[in-house]
Amino acid sequence: MKKLLAFDVDNTLNIAKTPITSEMAKLLTKCLNKFEIAPISGQKLEQFLIQIVDQLNDINSEQLSHLHLFVAQGTQYYKYRDGKWHIEYNYALSDNQATEISRALETAAKDLGYWEGDKLQDGDEIIENRISMIAFSALGQKASVENKMAWDPDMTKRNAIARRAKELAPSYDFEVGGTTTVNAFLPGMNKEFGMTKMMEYLKVSKDEILYFGDMTQPGGNDYPVVQMGIETITVRDWQETANILRGILAVHD
Repeated sequence: MKKLLAFDVDNTLNIAKTPITSEMAKLLTKCLNKFEIAPISGQKLEQFLIQIVDQLNDINSEQLSHLHLFVAQGTQYYKYRDGKWHIEYNYALSDNQATEISRALETAAKDLGYWEGDKLQDGDEIIENRISMIAFSALGQKASVENKMAWDPDMTKRNAIARRAKELAPSYDFEVGGTTTVNAFLPGMNKEFGMTKMMEYLKVSKDEILYFGDMTQPGGNDYPVVQMGIETITVRDWQETANILRGILAVHD
């Protein structure tokens, strides 16, 4: 029996960088009556709140207590209690580490001709410090979904940036995520680390977890979960996730 449903976010629960639909919100709310629910993504807390939590309109405190936010690949964990979100742990980068990673990502993108600073919207940024990891988003956070999807559909550009950044800063790991993103972090602080912490804090075993992700191929940011031996469902998009959740809920009614 599964006790925990864990999810990648972008392109698994939503269209990348957009709020989940009302349909997905209703399904997740129903799932919270039967399972522990744990989204895990490279995004920062604010995006978890905007894209997921704020869309759960018909939800109470008891249900929210079963929702666990594993931010920045699970290097941060937030739990709801006493009416607010509390941070349970945070493996923050030092200022020096953040600077070294950011410099390597910028240099790699510029070396390869993939630095798109002239395309940024006002107030946006390509390199974002997410406290326990650094995220390179080639077109920034505010770019349209259409432009993001078209920028690197086969991951060629991001894989090249990740390889070059690793050459420049070999003390860190670089991994493709999202649609235009390269995540960078201390060695081993990927989703395997996050899922291990998830099992520890939520007191569940691998056999009690079902994981959903869209980038389960080698090099994708969901692949470490597959390597752990956790049962994983590869989805194309949020609609496929929604269809599977309907089936799960039907069995548990």
